[in-house]
Amino acid sequence: MHNADILFRSARLSDGTLSSIVVKDGKIASIEPDGNEKIAARNVIDLGGALVVSGFVEGHIHLDTSFYGDAWKPHKSCTHGFDVRERVEFQRQNMAQAAPMAERARSQLELCIANGSTHMRSHVMVDASVGLESLETIVAVREEYQDFIDIQLVAFPQNGIIACPSTAELLDAAFDTGCNVIGGLDPASFDRDTKAHLDVIFGIAQKRGVDIDIHLHDPNMLGIYELEEIAARTRALGMEGHVAVSHAYALGEVPLDVARRTARLLAEAGIAIMTNAPGDRSFPPILELRRAGVTVFSGSDNIRDSWWPYGDGDMLGRAMMVGYRSGFYTDEDLRVAFDIVTEAGAKALGFTDYGLRKNANADFVTLNAEHIPEAVVSVPKNRSVYKAGKCVVRQGVLVGK
Repeated sequence: MHNADILFRSARLSDGTLSSIVVKDGKIASIEPDGNEKIAARNVIDLGGALVVSGFVEGHIHLDTSFYGDAWKPHKSCTHGFDVRERVEFQRQNMAQAAPMAERARSQLELCIANGSTHMRSHVMVDASVGLESLETIVAVREEYQDFIDIQLVAFPQNGIIACPSTAELLDAAFDTGCNVIGGLDPASFDRDTKAHLDVIFGIAQKRGVDIDIHLHDPNMLGIYELEEIAARTRALGMEGHVAVSHAYALGEVPLDVARRTARLLAEAGIAIMTNAPGDRSFPPILELRRAGVTVFSGSDNIRDSWWPYGDGDMLGRAMMVGYRSGFYTDEDLRVAFDIVTEAGAKALGFTDYGLRKNANADFVTLNAEHIPEAVVSVPKNRSVYKAGKCVVRQGVLVGK
């Protein structure tokens, strides 16, 4: 006889079987064939045959700069194509007229949680232009929602490191304020000193014992050069499995043989790649990277901010978008799209107590779908979300807040 806090009956797993999920102390104690009468639980919940999947991993978002829930901000186009510096300036102008950051961050967080995200990595501006103020605000918001979602915060130098004096010291101090990961931004084009930029990032990572996540927008062979430098630094310092590169547009812009060669370097260095399959940019060839052994994960990135007006905080919808733009049509490929926003995301971010398995945290989502491929293409709404076995979203509505 098993004693449990909660017994979830009639849970349809990804293989189609109906099972019972036994939860004790917020963790999955076991997964049993449905109808096992040898389980005693204080609370029994019948999931009615709904598809049960692991909570979604929102692997890249910006809680401090979204205007979701604020007044609409018309998008401004760059003067000549995509220009990071110009976009940063648009962001500065918009932020000066925005609602309080904590209010906007709460709105965005609740959107993501309601759509099924149970884990998140958010980049937060830390540089000489804002100091640690934005980080302090988001750390406080994170505390408010700690029973709803696990959040890693990245110290993100939006205005560069070398180009923005005193930023290096602030990035280091961010880990006394509540940051978990050190970030970077286009070492070659923004700071125009790849070595100096990486010296700071990897130096802080080594000193603080933290992971790295670098924004890399730089195109074509410039971006490939930076990926090679990041990979070499990662291997030299023994940081395999602790470095991610976000966007890495260059991998989708160069000839396939170059992308494959670079993918092998990334795999050897254990570097994960984040892509959100942006609408007007090339993005990394996901299947080629995975074949080489690279962990590929995803995130919403920007939601209604100064970079674009889109975004709905739905990682299942993001899986559909990634699959649509990648030409994923078979069930096998659709399962890859789903893996990118679940298991692969958890692996890239280092969440070890994750998944529908014994001893993992009881974080899961119920979906109105027969199986995962159908869920990816239909993106069913009205989900219920469970965090540590507790229902935090019922039929798409946040509860208990």
